[in-house]
Amino acid sequence: MLIALNKPYGVLCQFTDPEGRPTLAAYVRQPDVYAAGRLDHDSEGLLLLTDDGALAHQLTDPRHKQAKTYLVQVDGRIDEAALLALRRGVSLNDGPTLPAEAMPVDEPAWLWARDPPVRFRKNIPTSWLSLSLREGRNRQVRRMTAAVGFPTLRLIRVRIGEYALDGLAPGETRQLL
Repeated sequence: MLIALNKPYGVLCQFTDPEGRPTLAAYVRQPDVYAAGRLDHDSEGLLLLTDDGALAHQLTDPRHKQAKTYLVQVDGRIDEAALLALRRGVSLNDGPTLPAEAMPVDEPAWLWARDPPVRFRKNIPTSWLSLSLREGRNRQVRRMTAAVGFPTLRLIRVRIGEYALDGLAPGETRQLL
């Protein structure tokens, strides 16, 4: 079984939390599934859940190089030099990243409002980019955009390999397999 969830902002990628924070249990009713990969508490978008260990391994192990694509809102107007750096790979404190696919995009018309909203600063613009990675380090997208001078404000995963968010509203699930 494979389930797609549009993980809302502020939800932990686990089914229980001793501190009582929101978890996947509020959105996924199917028993005996677990997240194939993770999204940070402050990230949104596509999360795949499965009861199949081999499938989970195929989706998450970096050796399988499943591309993960994100829409990223960054602080400032991202420039070609920053995009080129992302495309070549960025040096982080845990070593250089693999090259990424990075391109500027318009804010999607289908995008839902986030609660709480991203901070608004009248005199500091933001911009959006599509970023595809084939590795999955902890908070990698946020660290990469910060390393090129454009901190991430909002992060939404829209695709993992062949599986896409495809119109799921936050908190909604869809059975894929």
